[in-house]
Amino acid sequence: MERHFEQELEDLKQRLLWMGSLAETAVHKSVQAVLDAEESLAEAVLEEENAINEMQLEIDGRVQRLLALQHPMAMDLRFILAVSRINNDLERIGDQAVNIAQSSLRILRHPQVKPYVDLPRMGELTEGMVRDSLNALVHNDQAMAKSVLSRDDDVDRLRDQMFRELLTYMMENSAVVFPAFELILVAKNLERIADHSTNIAEDVIYMVAGTDVRHAAIDRR
Repeated sequence: MERHFEQELEDLKQRLLWMGSLAETAVHKSVQAVLDAEESLAEAVLEEENAINEMQLEIDGRVQRLLALQHPMAMDLRFILAVSRINNDLERIGDQAVNIAQSSLRILRHPQVKPYVDLPRMGELTEGMVRDSLNALVHNDQAMAKSVLSRDDDVDRLRDQMFRELLTYMMENSAVVFPAFELILVAKNLERIADHSTNIAEDVIYMVAGTDVRHAAIDRR
């Protein structure tokens, strides 16, 4: 019976990681759709949205069954609760990727507002946070999880910088208002993805150490 329970926990983890890979891929494709003005990448993200949503429902069902039938204790309980929260964050990351893909389809109807400098950096940084938060989950790695937390402020700074620059372009040239506004939305969605990655990292720390750092003052350097 115990071995069966351990296998169920491992299966749950693997399904969550598969969902994570889908979300991570969606983020990458959506950002590249903007940078490369590639409609096919955006369409691929929109087509794959249902797969992420279906995974969320499946994982929710597995979590509910484990809690109802197994009555887990200690670290097993923390793991299952963390999975439940991470599952929701991954679904939201998928939603944000869809938002970026939709913006990319609107952006490509217009001439490029400006050379992309901060957006590739912001996209790379955010993708790295998603990837490393999931790697921290795989390896129960608190240090890697904390490194994700430390990068959130960098993403916020890039978002603010993009906002300032794009608002300046909008004030100087009314012809770029629409695509510039869509780029602001892209930056906002990337910032939200970084926030969800931070949530995942915090859940990994909770799962491994039993410490809730969501509202605690911890050293993020």
